[in-house]
Amino acid sequence: MSYTVKEIIYTIQGEGAHAGRPCVLCRFSGCNLWTGREEDRAAAICGICDTDFVGTDGPGGGVYQTPGDLAAAIARCWPPSTVHPFVVCTGGEPLLQLDEPLIAALHGREFAIAVETNGTMEPPPGIDWICVSPKAGADRAIHKGDELKLAFPQDGAPPEEFEALDFRYFYLQPIAGADVKRNTDLAIRYCMEHPRWRLSLQIHKWLGLP
Repeated sequence: MSYTVKEIIYTIQGEGAHAGRPCVLCRFSGCNLWTGREEDRAAAICGICDTDFVGTDGPGGGVYQTPGDLAAAIARCWPPSTVHPFVVCTGGEPLLQLDEPLIAALHGREFAIAVETNGTMEPPPGIDWICVSPKAGADRAIHKGDELKLAFPQDGAPPEEFEALDFRYFYLQPIAGADVKRNTDLAIRYCMEHPRWRLSLQIHKWLGLP
């Protein structure tokens, strides 16, 4: 199987439980909830995405023919260090492409593997950290993991709908855009009233990082 990748970047994880941690971000092209084209946004299952995952024109982007090729490209981004490397597989929807051979190739290079997924597809075994960001109106195939990160507020996806799921951490992340200040205030208030939930902010955007 080949892998279609939008970009591979060495950066700082900007949100969720690993915020502030250096990582290689591997953004796969494609998603099952939206084409990525603005003209399709209104009809998409997910109309709140703020990420460009179309094509292969980002830094390190391209079509990688083998798991070893992609793992090698990811490994080239990690600096010389005694710290075990960390890769965040995201998208789009990474589980459309992330498979057991690629996981094995990345583990062979000592990477810890995190995935950020919409939770609509079963993950292959071997992923070290599963972060699910559920979307209103989408089916759920993943009911347990490490981190549930809910874009907030979403009509049709109230936080209480997800509290029975088996996750270690529960985050609310204000939806970006013109209403981000209002959404942040609402998320802060909800977290303070329901302290099981934590606030996740997109600090990479403040810092001008990818």
